[in-house]
Amino acid sequence: MSNSQAVASRPAVLGDLVPGRLVRDVALVVGAAVFVGLAAQVSVPIPGTPVPVTGQTFAVLLSGAALGFRRGALSMALYALAGMVGVPWFADGASGWRMASFGYVLGFVLAGAVVGALAARGGDRSPLRTVGTMALGLAVIYAVGVPWLMAWTHSDLGQALSMGVRPFLVGDAIKIALAAGLLPGAWRLLRR
Repeated sequence: MSNSQAVASRPAVLGDLVPGRLVRDVALVVGAAVFVGLAAQVSVPIPGTPVPVTGQTFAVLLSGAALGFRRGALSMALYALAGMVGVPWFADGASGWRMASFGYVLGFVLAGAVVGALAARGGDRSPLRTVGTMALGLAVIYAVGVPWLMAWTHSDLGQALSMGVRPFLVGDAIKIALAAGLLPGAWRLLRR
């Protein structure tokens, strides 16, 4: 086997290890959307902000890394669209788009794509690289979510950061640390 064939046969992301391309892709996209919907039900309200702490961001980042660019974006788009049309799987069983936290849901689509693209380039193979990949994914979620929060609450940037970023930094650091252990660990197990 030539070197180029060996590179081509290596899985780019964890989702590539599942056989049966079309059925696999549909199952992975739907499964990731459901995973994020279930993680959203782990929701804790925080005083002073309309945005709760949830398991969503962790699920989004793991899904993007496991599925890659295209499937990561599609799964989060499915999650957002299904929630917009009435599936009650946003935080606290909510649905629709008229909520202060919906900008973060829109950010999930872009974050799924960005994290997926980075994972396909090895961004989830070592703890340090995973930390960088996940931090960038969270920054993307915040970059979309905070302006939506500003518009929804009629607040300035400082107020929106106080409501929509600062209360979540410690939890997000924990989520990144968990991902930095889980993803490289999964790759190590699969190499055996």
